Amino acid sequence: MATLILPGEWIKNWEKSGKHEFVQLCKELTEKIDHGGQIKDIQAALYELCWQVVHGNLKMELVVSVLGDMMELRDDMPSILADVFSILDLETAALEEKNKRDHYTQLVGACLIFVPEAILKERLDPETLESLGLIKQALQFNQKIVKIKTKLFYKQQKFNLLREENEGYAKLITELGQDLSGNITSHIVLESIKSLIGCFNLDPNRVLDIILEVYESRSDQDEFFLSLIKSYMCEPLTLCHILGFKFKFYQEPNEETPKSLYHIAAALLHHNLIELEDLYVHLMPQDVTIVEEHKRDISEAKQIARKLVMVVVPSEKSEDKEKEKEKEEEKNEQPPDNQKLGLLEALLRIGDWHHAQSIMDQMPSFYATSHKAIALALCQLVHLTVEPLYREAGIPKGARGCVMHPLRNKRAPRPAESFEDLRRDTFSMLCYLGPHLSHDPILFAKIVRLGKAFMKEYQCDDRPDVKDKMETLLSCFLSIADQVLLPSLSLMECNACMSEELWGLFKLFPYQHRYRLYGQWKNETYSSHPLLVKVKAQTIERAKYIMKRLTKENVKQSGRQIGKLSHSNPTILFDYMLSQIQWYDNLIVPVVDSLKYLTSLNYDVLAYCIIEALANPEKEKMKHDDTTISSWLQSLASLCGSVFRKYPIELAGLLQYVTNQLKAGKSFDLLILKEVVQKMAGIEITDEMTSEQLEAMTGGEQLKAEGGYFGQIRNTKKSSQRLKDALLDHELALPLCLLMAQQRNGVVFLEGGEKHLKLVGHLYDQCHDTLVQFGGFLASNLSTDDYIKRVPPIDVLCNQFHTPHDAAFFLSRPMYAHQILEKLSKYDGLKKAEKGNRQQQKVQKYVAACEQVMTPVHEAVVSLHPARVWDDLRPQFYATFWSLTMYDLAVPHAAYEREVNKLKAQIKAIEENPEIPMNKKKKEKERCTALQEKLQEEEKKQLEHVQRVLHRLKLEKDNWLLAKSTKNETITKFLQLCLFPRCIFSSIDAVYCARFVELVHQQKTPNFCTLLCYDRVFSAIIYTVASCTENESHRYGRFLCCMLETVTRWHSDRAVYEKECGNYPGFLTIFRATGFDGGNKADQLDYENFRHVVHKWHYMLTKASVHCLETGDYTHIRNILIVLTKILPCYPKVLNLGQALECRVHKICLEEKDKRPDLYALAMGYSGRLKSQKVHMVPENEFHHKEQPARSATPANQQNGPGSTGKPASTTSKTDEGMSEDGDRGKDKTQGTTKPVNKANSAAAKVTTSNGNGALNSSKAVKERDDKEKSGKEKKEKKEKTPGSTPETKAENRREKQRDERAGKEERAAREGKEKTPKADREKVKAEEKSGKDDKAKAGNGEPIEPSRERDTMKESKNKEKGDRSAVAGSLKSPVPRSESAESERDHKRRKLDSHSSPSHSSSVKDNSNEPKESASKHHVNYNSVAQSKSRERELEKKESENTQGRSKEKKEEKERKERKRDHVLNDHETNQESKRRKDENGTNSTKNSKSTSPSCDSPLSAEKEKSKRPKSSSKEKGESVKPERTSSGGKKESRHDKEKSEKKEKRDSSGGKEEKKHHKSSDKHR
Repeated sequence: MATLILPGEWIKNWEKSGKHEFVQLCKELTEKIDHGGQIKDIQAALYELCWQVVHGNLKMELVVSVLGDMMELRDDMPSILADVFSILDLETAALEEKNKRDHYTQLVGACLIFVPEAILKERLDPETLESLGLIKQALQFNQKIVKIKTKLFYKQQKFNLLREENEGYAKLITELGQDLSGNITSHIVLESIKSLIGCFNLDPNRVLDIILEVYESRSDQDEFFLSLIKSYMCEPLTLCHILGFKFKFYQEPNEETPKSLYHIAAALLHHNLIELEDLYVHLMPQDVTIVEEHKRDISEAKQIARKLVMVVVPSEKSEDKEKEKEKEEEKNEQPPDNQKLGLLEALLRIGDWHHAQSIMDQMPSFYATSHKAIALALCQLVHLTVEPLYREAGIPKGARGCVMHPLRNKRAPRPAESFEDLRRDTFSMLCYLGPHLSHDPILFAKIVRLGKAFMKEYQCDDRPDVKDKMETLLSCFLSIADQVLLPSLSLMECNACMSEELWGLFKLFPYQHRYRLYGQWKNETYSSHPLLVKVKAQTIERAKYIMKRLTKENVKQSGRQIGKLSHSNPTILFDYMLSQIQWYDNLIVPVVDSLKYLTSLNYDVLAYCIIEALANPEKEKMKHDDTTISSWLQSLASLCGSVFRKYPIELAGLLQYVTNQLKAGKSFDLLILKEVVQKMAGIEITDEMTSEQLEAMTGGEQLKAEGGYFGQIRNTKKSSQRLKDALLDHELALPLCLLMAQQRNGVVFLEGGEKHLKLVGHLYDQCHDTLVQFGGFLASNLSTDDYIKRVPPIDVLCNQFHTPHDAAFFLSRPMYAHQILEKLSKYDGLKKAEKGNRQQQKVQKYVAACEQVMTPVHEAVVSLHPARVWDDLRPQFYATFWSLTMYDLAVPHAAYEREVNKLKAQIKAIEENPEIPMNKKKKEKERCTALQEKLQEEEKKQLEHVQRVLHRLKLEKDNWLLAKSTKNETITKFLQLCLFPRCIFSSIDAVYCARFVELVHQQKTPNFCTLLCYDRVFSAIIYTVASCTENESHRYGRFLCCMLETVTRWHSDRAVYEKECGNYPGFLTIFRATGFDGGNKADQLDYENFRHVVHKWHYMLTKASVHCLETGDYTHIRNILIVLTKILPCYPKVLNLGQALECRVHKICLEEKDKRPDLYALAMGYSGRLKSQKVHMVPENEFHHKEQPARSATPANQQNGPGSTGKPASTTSKTDEGMSEDGDRGKDKTQGTTKPVNKANSAAAKVTTSNGNGALNSSKAVKERDDKEKSGKEKKEKKEKTPGSTPETKAENRREKQRDERAGKEERAAREGKEKTPKADREKVKAEEKSGKDDKAKAGNGEPIEPSRERDTMKESKNKEKGDRSAVAGSLKSPVPRSESAESERDHKRRKLDSHSSPSHSSSVKDNSNEPKESASKHHVNYNSVAQSKSRERELEKKESENTQGRSKEKKEEKERKERKRDHVLNDHETNQESKRRKDENGTNSTKNSKSTSPSCDSPLSAEKEKSKRPKSSSKEKGESVKPERTSSGGKKESRHDKEKSEKKEKRDSSGGKEEKKHHKSSDKHR
C-alpha cells in the first residue's frame, strides 16, 4: 500500500517543520481528489504516518492531534482512516513484536474520539474490537454475524402456493389478452394487474413470466407490452433471468427455439429494458464452440479442395464414401439451435444494428452472415438504409424499381440522404456482409450503381473544400469493392449481368486501383472463407475439365463453358489457363478464339492475370542453357499480341509494365511489346525479308501493307487506333522509345556481364527490332501535331536524353517529313497556275520548305560531334544523310507493278470462280480495283516526290564536303558517323546506305572519292563483322550485297562503266600537290584497271571470310556465314576464291556437326547454296584481263589466292595501299612490251592512297622507271644470246648450281630469322615512316621532291594515315593456311588442273601479304626462280620413265636450255642486288624496288607449287595476326618441303633436261 514515503527530515523535525509539511501535503492531495484524482494517494500518506507511530518513531499524542485536524478536510475522512486502520490491523496481527501491536491499539483507541465506532466495527477484526473494548466477546460477535448473513442471503421468502388462487391467473391472462384497439393503455392494464396480485396473492415474478408469454403470442403489439413491462418491472436483472430460463428450456437436442421468443428478447434489448451482456450468458452455444466450429468448417473446406485437386486412387474413393456416410448419420442428430444467431436475426429484422453488431463482433468474421437468414436480414436493413439515396442518384433512367417501406422503428439506422451518410452505418453493414451479399443480387446492383454515381460526382467535383471528404469516400468504395463486391461475385452462379454492372463501376477507376483489387481478389480473398475455398477448388476442377477437351474444332462449345465459368471466378480460371498456355503453346489459337463469350470485366481481369504471370518472380525468363529466352515467356507474349488485338482490352497496364521493366534495366519483356505492335498494327520486323518484300518496303504505306510483310494482317485499323490511344492517353509513346534506345547499350554494358554472349546479342537484337517496329508504328499512326508535340529536337534527344544518334534520327525523321509536307501543303494555290511551270514551282517550293525545316536541324547537329568533324563533313550533308529514307531516293516501279498484277489476277480469279455469290464477287472486285487505284496513285505521288528530292540534292551537293583535311579523312568520317551506324539499323537502311553512296557518286559530288569509299567498305570487314549481333549481320550482309551489286554492274560492262563512272570525280585517282583550292589535274581510272580493283576487293573479302571462319569463335563464324549468305548473288564470282571458301566452309561443317548445331546448320545451308552458284563462277583471267608473264620465274610474294602469300611475318603492320603502285611498276618492267608506263596502272594504284595530292606520279619517276625497264630488257637479250654448249660453260653451270643451293639456304635462314624477330623489322618501318614525314610535308606544299623520294613519301604517308587502322589491318592480314596437311601426288595433279593463275596486276591484289620488308627483299627473286625450277623438276621426274627413249637425242638441247636458264637467274639476281643498293642510297623502303625489278606476272603454276609455298607464308603471317593460330601442319609441310628440295637438287644433273626444254617452250610462248 505504501506508495508514498515521508521524508526522514519531516519525522526528525516533526514539531518544527514536519507537521506543517505533512498537513500541507494532505491538503494538496485532498484538492486533487476533488478534481478527479485518486483517493489512494491520501490513504498512502495516512498509512505512512500511522506506520511511524507503530514503529515508535513518532509520539502517539502528536500524531492523534494531526489526525484530528485532518478530519475537517473531507466528510469521508473517518472512513478513509478506518480503511488505513484495517490494513494496519492485518499487518500488526502477523508481527511477532508485541510492542508494535500495543502501539497500534493505543493509536486506534486515541482516535475513537473522531472515528465512529460503527465504522470500526465494520472493518476491524473482532479480536481487535474486543481489545479496544468496543465489544464484550469476540466469539459471540462472530456467531451473531453468521446468523444475520444467513437470514439476509440464504432464507427464501416463499409465497404460500396454497394461498394463491387460480382465478387470479385466469383473470390476469384475460386482462392481457383483451382487444387493445380501443382506449386501453398499458397504464390501465397495469393497475388491474396490481389489483389482481394483491387480491389473489399472486407471485409478482410469475405474473411477469405470464406477461412475457402473452407478449410472445402477441408480438405485433410491441408498443403496448413494452410500455407495460417498463412500468411493471423494478429490476432489469430479474427480467433477464426470466428470459434466460425461457431460452434454457429450448437448449435440448432436437428442440427449436420459437422466433417469437427471439423477437421479444430483441425488442427488450432494443428498448434497453435488459442488457445484452446479461442475456448473452444465457444463450447457447458458447463462443468457444462457435470458434471451433468455424475452424472445423475451414479445415473441411480445405480438405475438400485438396481432394478435388489431387489424383485419387479408386480404393481411396471408396473409403471417402464411407466416411461421408458416417458424417451424414452424425448430422441427422441435429444439435439445438444457435440461439445467438436467432437473436441476431431478430435484432436485424427490427433494425437494432447497434446490438446486432455487438453480437457479430463476438463471432469469427463472416460466421454470422454465412447463415442465409441473417445475410438476408442484413441485406434488407441495407436496402432500407440506402433507399432514399438510390432513388435520388443511383436509379437508371426509365427504371421504376421496387418501393421499400421504411421501418416504423424510430431507433433503426437513419436512411442515407447523401454519399457522406453512407459512412455512418451502410459501409460497416456491407463489410459485415462480405461475400454473402451474393444472396441478394438486387442489393449488389444498387451498391454498384451508387458507386458509379459517386465516381461521376468525384470526377466532376474539383472543389478543394470537399476534396478530402471525396478521397475518403473513394477509399471506402474501393474497400467495399475489395471486401464485398468481388467476393460476392465469386459466390454468384454465372451472373453475366452482375459482371457487366460491376464493370460499369470499375472502368471509372484508374487501372492501378483495378489491378490492385484483382490482385487481392485472386491471392487473398479465396482463403478468407470456407465457401470461397470450396468455390476455388470447384472452379479449378471445372477449368481442367474444359481445357482437356479444348480443340480448334469445339471452340464454340468450350468457349461457352469458359464464359459461364469466368462470369463468377475469372481470376482462378485465367490463372489455370495461362499456366497451361505456358506449357503448351499450341493452345494459344483455340484459347484466343474461345474467349469471345467473356464480359468486359473478365477481359480486364485477363489483362491483369497476364501481367501477373509475366511478372512472376519464381519463373526464370531464360532457359537453363542461359542463351535463349524461356518458352513460357514467348508463349505469353504471343498470347498477348493475339488477345489484345482481337478483344477490346485496355492496354495501359501492359504498356506501363513494359515501361517499368525497361526503367529497371530489364529488356526480356520487350518481346511482349514486339508481339503486341506486330499483331495490333500489322507492322512486322524481320531480317529474313525477301528482296521483293524489301523493295515493297521502300514504297508508300499501301505498298508496304500489300507486299512488305510475310503475314498479310488485315483489319488492323481499329486495333492500331486502340494502341495509339493507350500510348497517347498515358503519355508512354516517347518514354518507351527513349528507354528502348538507351536499353540497347544497357543490354551490353549493364546486363551483359552476367549473361551468355549469345543471349546478350539476342536481347540487343530484340530491343533494337522493337524500337524500329515501335518507331515505325508511331510514324505511321500519329498525326503530325501529336508527333511534333511529343518528339523533342535532335540535340535535346541526344544531349539531354542520351539517345544514341542513329535512334534519335530514326525518331526525328518522320517529324521532318511531316513538317516539310505541312509547309508544302500551304502552297496548294499553285494548282491554279499554268501547267507548264507548275511542276517547276512545286520543286522550288519544296526546296524552300526543306530549307525552312532543316536549317534548325543543321544548327542542332553541330553540338552532336566535336568541331573537327565539321572540317570535312558539312552539317547539311550529315543532316541530309540521316533525314532521308529509301522512299525519298527511288521509286520501286517493279514492286508497284507486281502488286497491281497480283490484284488483276485476283479479279480474274474471282470472275472465273462460279462458287462465289454475285454480291460477294462484286464486293471483292470493288475492293481489288480500289486497291489497284490506290497503288497507282501512290506510285505517281512517290515519283513526283523523288524528283523533287533529287533536284534538292543537286542544289545542295556542292556544299556537302569541304575536305579541309585529306580525302581519306573525309571518307573515314563519312563511314564512321553516317554509313556504318545506319547500315546496321534496319534492312531498309542497309539498302538506303548503299544507294546513297551511289547517289552521291552520280551527283558528281566534289571531294567525294567513290573508289576510296568502296575500297574502305570491302577491305576492312573482319572487325565490323565480329562486332555485329546476329540480326545486324543480316543487315550488314544486305548492305555489302547492295554495294557489290553496284560494283558488279560497273564491272560487267565497259559501256555501263564509261557511262556511269568514266568522267565522274569519284573515280579520280591522282591529284598533284597544287593546294587545296581546286585546279588539281586528275587521272581517271580506266575500265580494265577498275576490273583489277574489283578483283582485289573480292580477294580481300575472301581473305577476311576465311580468317573469320578459322578463328573458331562462335560469333565470328556465325556472323560471317550470315554475311556470306546475304552477298551470295554477287560474291564469290572468281572460281579459285570460291573454291577456297568452299573448302573452309566444308571444314566448319565437319568440325561443328556435334559441337554447335546452329553453326553446322548455317554452314551446311551456305555450302549448298555456294555449290549451286559454282556454275556462275568464272576463272580469274575472265574476271579481269590478265597478261601472260615474260618469263616463268614468279616471285613468291606474287602468289594469289587466300593463304598463298609468301610475305614474311614482319610485314603485317604495313598497310594495303602501297601494293597497287609498286605492283604495277613491276608488271610494266616484266611484260616484255615496249609500251611506256601505263597511266591507268598508276591510277589504279592510287585508289586507296590516303592523300590525293601526293606527287607520286611525277615525270622524273616515270623517266627513271623507263630507263630501268630498257636496261633490264637489254641485259636479258644479251644473256639469252650467249651460247651455253661449250665445256667452259658446263663447268660454270655446275658452279652456278652450287651457288644457287647456297642462296636458297641463306634465303630460308633469313626467313626463319625474320619469323622470330618481327619486332625489329617493325621498328625499322617506324623509323622509315618517321624520316618520311618531312618529305611528305614538302610534297603537300608543292615543293619539288627527288624522284626516288617521291615514292618514299607516298608510302610513308600511307603508313602514317593508316596508323589509326593498324588494328584492323593486322586482322585483315591474317593468312589462310590450307586445311589439309599432306596430299598424294595424284591430288597434286588434280589440283594443278583445277587451279587458276593468280592475278597479273598487283593493283588488283592490294594486300599487305604482298609487301616484304627490306630484310627479305635480298633473295626473293633468286629463291623464287630456283623454287619454280625445282617444282618443274619434280614433275619431270614422274615422266622420266615414259621418256627414256628420247632422252639421248635431246641431251644437248637440254644442256643449252639449262645454261640459258642459269644466265637468266644470274641476271635477275644482279638486277635485284642493284635495286637494293640504289634503295639503300635513297633511304627508301626496299620492298618497292625489289618489286619493281621482280616480275609480277605469274606463269600458270601447278597446285603443287602453290601448296608447297602456302604453309611457309601462312606460318610467317600468323605471327602478326590478331589471333595467332600456329598450326603444326604448317611446320610439318615446311620441313618436308625442305627435304624434298635437297633431294631434288642432288638429282638435278640427271633429270634437269626435260625441265629446261619445257621452260624454254613456255618462255617462248610468252614472248
